[in-house]
Amino acid sequence: MIDMILEDTTERMNKTIESFQRDLTTVRTGRANPAMLDRVMVSYYGSPTPVNQIAGISVVEGRQLVIKPYDKSSIKDIEHGIYEAELGLTPQNDGEIIRIMVPALTEERRKEFAKQVWKFAENAKVSIRNIRRDGNDEIKKIDGSEDEIKAGQEKIQKLTDKFVKEIDEIAKVKEKEILTV
Repeated sequence: MIDMILEDTTERMNKTIESFQRDLTTVRTGRANPAMLDRVMVSYYGSPTPVNQIAGISVVEGRQLVIKPYDKSSIKDIEHGIYEAELGLTPQNDGEIIRIMVPALTEERRKEFAKQVWKFAENAKVSIRNIRRDGNDEIKKIDGSEDEIKAGQEKIQKLTDKFVKEIDEIAKVKEKEILTV
C-alpha cells in the first residue's frame, strides 16, 4: 500500500516538474522562440484559443517571430491577443502575416525575467510540498505499524527533497541563460 502511495506521489511530483519547465519556456531569454507565445489566447469565433492552434509560428533571423494565421480573418484577433498577453512585444500586421521583433533585453529586463523564473520555481516548490502533505496524509490513513508509517513518511520526505533540488537546478540554468548577454 505504501509503495502505491509513493508511486502516485512520485508521478504527481514529476508532473509538477514538467509544468514548471513548460512555464519556463514562456520566459524570454533575448532570443526569439515560438514558445514565448504559448500563453497567448485569441478570441477565435467567440472562444479563447491558443495562438499556436490557429496560426503557424516560426523564427526568422533569430530575433523575429512570424505568425501566419491559417484563417486570414483572424489576424486582427491574433494581434489583439498578443497585446493582451502583456509580453512586452509589439506585433506588426501587414494583412497576411504578423511580425514580432524581439528586442534585445536590457540588464534591468533580464533581472526582471530572472525574478520571474524564481517565482515560477517557488510556485513549483509549493506544489511539491502540497503533494508531500497529501502523501503523508494518505500514509497516516493506512493500517500499519508506526515504524512502517514513519518509514513511508521518510521516503516521501526524501522524494520531496530530491524534487525541490531539481527545481532549484533547473531555475539556476534558466537564470544563467537569461543573464548571459
